[in-house]
Amino acid sequence: MFENALAIYDKDTPDRWSNVAKATGKTEEEVKLQYEKLVEDIKNIEADLIPLPNYKETCVGQDSKARTTVNKVGGKAFQAQRDAGGHLQM
Repeated sequence: MFENALAIYDKDTPDRWSNVAKATGKTEEEVKLQYEKLVEDIKNIEADLIPLPNYKETCVGQDSKARTTVNKVGGKAFQAQRDAGGHLQM
């Protein structure tokens, strides 16, 4: 729910944090803190400080520069692309 609200109310949305708070049933301070934690987690993952889980991947397309995979997480499938350096591009 939080991530969906962030997608709907992007950085250019006036009163972003107020809107995200209303959508999630939290206070503005709570969603700002959750956002800061999310940003920190992403930075740590991209810096390879947190190992990615070994999910079963199904290749749906591949070329010399990128690979698209479908991963199953918590019963839900999501798509991600890895660039030539192996970094996830969602």
